Amino acid sequence: MGNQVPKFDRFIMSWRTVVVTKRCKLDYQMGFMVIRGEETRRIFIDEIAVLVLEDTAISLTGVLLEALINQKIKVIICDNKRSPLAEVVPYYGSYDCSRKIKAQLGWGNFIKGEVWSEIIRDKIMKQVELLEELKKSEEARLVSSYLNHVENYDVTNREGHAAKVYFNALFGKGFTRSDDNVTNAALNYGYSIILSAFNREIVSSGYLTQCGLFHDNMFNYYNLSCDLMESFRILVDRNVIKNNFSEFGSLEKHILIDILNQLVIIDSQHQTVLNAIRIYVHSVFEALNDSDISIIKKYKIYEL
Repeated sequence: MGNQVPKFDRFIMSWRTVVVTKRCKLDYQMGFMVIRGEETRRIFIDEIAVLVLEDTAISLTGVLLEALINQKIKVIICDNKRSPLAEVVPYYGSYDCSRKIKAQLGWGNFIKGEVWSEIIRDKIMKQVELLEELKKSEEARLVSSYLNHVENYDVTNREGHAAKVYFNALFGKGFTRSDDNVTNAALNYGYSIILSAFNREIVSSGYLTQCGLFHDNMFNYYNLSCDLMESFRILVDRNVIKNNFSEFGSLEKHILIDILNQLVIIDSQHQTVLNAIRIYVHSVFEALNDSDISIIKKYKIYEL
């Protein structure tokens, strides 16, 4: 996409991600989501994976909400600044969710630690690949040096050490993730979109987002999602650094939402990021249930 900013009108439909940007009423009729505004449009509901409601003046009917939930469509609701505020999470995502939850609560500490360590190694490796892509060879070598020192549960916090070098290399040595600036606004927005996609897959698979592998914050509803999404953060970092946003408004947000439609390689096939998240999440659950981290399927960047 480069630095070109696409033009958006009332809503965007990029394959299975739909963003509604202006005041309208959403209804459900005969398998379609009907968008009633200055004009009426219809989208086949089976084609939607994620629905983002950007305007606080958007209204939707209960029958549509029921259809979206039954179809396991992720609905993200934005605030008056068009930033993600909340999402719709169904009570039940799978017919055998009781069995899945029992299995989840029975995962042993050792395999959880091994899976978390594998996630961190994958994340660090992808940070190295992005730095190499940006011709930052010295920083890439330094970040890479942490790979072989990741222990069970990453008890020595190699992730944190790698992150400091990585973000300073991307955005400058004075950069911190707590700064109030365009870069952090873009990163946070992109991460929230990725997080929502992981929430959708975890819930639809019948597991609890609250019970994490490493993250264990009693106030975090999405501990497990925060665990599993770690290596996918680099997709956001890559888009933010390459687009070099000078401001962060609706158009920039749409660029980040479109990450879900970008292509990656996973399991030797080209897949959208949204599909890759599905494949990845299912493989992580298999690894946890079978106590075998070799089952985890990792994505690779696909360049046209």
